[in-house]
Amino acid sequence: MTQSIRPNSFELMLNPSASSNTVYGAAQAEVLNADGLSAAKKIISRWPGYAPTPLVDLPGIAAAADTGSLHYKNEAHRFGLKSFKPLGGAYAVYRCVEAEIVKATGNSDVDPDAIMSGQFADIAAGVTVTAATDGNHGRSVAWGARMFGCRCVIFINEAVSEGREKAIAGYGAEVRRNPGSFDDAVRAAAATAGSESWHVIPDTSDGIIVEAPRNVTQGYAVMAAEAIEQLPYDGPPTHVFLQAGVGGMAAASCAQFWQSFGAGKPKIILVEPKTAACWFASLRASQPVAISGELDSLMGGLACGEVSQLAWKILKPGTDAAMTLEDEAGADTMRLLAEGRHGDTPLVAGESGVAGLAGFLAAASDVHARETLGLNGTSRVVVFGTEGATDPETYEAIVGKTPDQVAP
Repeated sequence: MTQSIRPNSFELMLNPSASSNTVYGAAQAEVLNADGLSAAKKIISRWPGYAPTPLVDLPGIAAAADTGSLHYKNEAHRFGLKSFKPLGGAYAVYRCVEAEIVKATGNSDVDPDAIMSGQFADIAAGVTVTAATDGNHGRSVAWGARMFGCRCVIFINEAVSEGREKAIAGYGAEVRRNPGSFDDAVRAAAATAGSESWHVIPDTSDGIIVEAPRNVTQGYAVMAAEAIEQLPYDGPPTHVFLQAGVGGMAAASCAQFWQSFGAGKPKIILVEPKTAACWFASLRASQPVAISGELDSLMGGLACGEVSQLAWKILKPGTDAAMTLEDEAGADTMRLLAEGRHGDTPLVAGESGVAGLAGFLAAASDVHARETLGLNGTSRVVVFGTEGATDPETYEAIVGKTPDQVAP
């Protein structure tokens, strides 16, 4: 039986499949491994504007939460797209275009700089990539398609804001709004790609489409690898709180900490909106469970009803606990960061990007959750602020200030 805590604002559950002695094995390495990370870093580091994003120390919030330290990986300015997503979506687009060039030329050793310079523009122009998105992934794929010279069609669902739709289209993509949920848009993108001979670049995997989502997830691991290199102390953090969604970012981060620190890896806690807690349900059942019904959440990028099968291979054994949150916890965390409420430098963070931090704050405020997770005054916590103000109008409505007013 799983241990579960249900205060008013959140629910916390230990993962019944977790084991402190579980090694990062062949099943996990099949998804993400050191060679894959090295290849991703080699390509991504050549892109214009690449630089590691900052790991921000938040001593004021740490003290208020009665914990030793809190570090926040700030993705608000990554490549100008305001989220971590280009590390994954654009990298998978690159790999797709590269594969088509290899197929057309017979040259298995294509120079990445030659692709970037447009030397194979005629081949790239014949490639169409597609994806479903709640916003940031679609923007990443569109950005990558523009950079590498291929066509892009992005599917969005009914709940995606007009601001996010316009941002995707701004990179030259055709945007198609599909009825239903994010998962319905995923199916629509896959079906259309099949009939049109397009290339699907999903950030989730149904177990059938594997290569592209593996590349997406491997790209995300670059963010976690940067964070580990930036840690200001020796050894691992004690806790990492990760927003889940379909699981790609969480799996990439979990895998990187696991490979880096082995049995000494930090406790991994997944955080989801209460209305779209597919990981919470799946970990409780020890098998993937699809969530149906109304999935909408303020944390729109996490409003997913089905887990990624690739992420499942890593997160089922690698996750220590899972949490669900009310939307207001995310909104208040956005305001807390914007205000510099505990004396820290104000930060701009989007609705989905604060979920890990919101989960930590909720757990730290509850004596039973602290005991369950082993949080105390010496704990070293890491969270990932995976997006900035990707929809400035929504951000201002929640925070009461524009992004520029918060962080000029």
